[in-house]
Amino acid sequence: MNITLVSLDNLGMNECISSALEKQGHNVRHINFRDYRYKYPSVFHRVYNFILKAFFKKNLKTLHHGKEILKELEKNHEIQDVILTIKGDFIDSNSILKFKKFTKKSIGFFNDNIYRCPKIKRVIPSFDEVYSFEKEDCANFNLSFAPNWIYTKNTSSNKEIPAEYGVFNISTIDKRLSTLIRIANELKSKNINFKFIVYDKKNEPKTGTDGITYINKHVPLSEVNDYADRSKVLLDIHRDGQIGLTFRIFESLGLEKKIITTNHDIKNYDFYNPNNILIIDKKKPVIPVAFFENEYEKIPDSILHQYTIEGWCENVVLKKSSI
Repeated sequence: MNITLVSLDNLGMNECISSALEKQGHNVRHINFRDYRYKYPSVFHRVYNFILKAFFKKNLKTLHHGKEILKELEKNHEIQDVILTIKGDFIDSNSILKFKKFTKKSIGFFNDNIYRCPKIKRVIPSFDEVYSFEKEDCANFNLSFAPNWIYTKNTSSNKEIPAEYGVFNISTIDKRLSTLIRIANELKSKNINFKFIVYDKKNEPKTGTDGITYINKHVPLSEVNDYADRSKVLLDIHRDGQIGLTFRIFESLGLEKKIITTNHDIKNYDFYNPNNILIIDKKKPVIPVAFFENEYEKIPDSILHQYTIEGWCENVVLKKSSI
């Protein structure tokens, strides 16, 4: 099949889709519109964009993304069997509609929810099929459900080596910080060491009195994976209004690591195992020391496969294709 992936891939996770499909023998092209940065030519354009957004629900940046992506699609020598778009809410809906000229099927996938990103609603009608990791959005807008995927696997040659960190988390500074601080205090009270990193581009790097490391530069995905691999347990704090599972959950599955999470909906997934997954309250986190004492229980491959990148591609990109 000829497949084009269009995505805003800041961390490199979407590139795993291209790699997985190429390994299966498909001809894949990845258009990463992260590189199509828009700069206002003048103050006038900045004011004009404010008016567009406020009164016409348009944005010069999304228009720019769409224009540049269409230029790239015109370079395809053949009609594509599938164009898969991730983060389509960063592209104007008319441009996405034009994607159909270049493909037999245009698919959208969203791993943000409409509560946080209402612009998603505007672009849904522009696709042939739309998938979301948010069950509520699927129910309310007649979308197909697809979670995120496992993009990394356990490659540790010696599992007997003690973990350097008890718990690891990396996140961007936002409303979840207060929860992270409460969890840090709970871990300190139990003498459980941790490595918590918070990206805050507006301030200088420091290690706070809360034991959290604050940085102002992005950490490469390979370095994040290295921290995770050197930790016994991962930590996931979900955003308010969201129940879709973050990539942190799938990192834990791939690396065969236990995870602490605030997302109670994880109980409804077939891989849920209370030995591996500790669900805590955001406001009053309680983390028993006993959770760290038992080893991770491996998930059966029959269950795990659907969450791998290969299983994800089968479900979203390949399964429903009539090609």
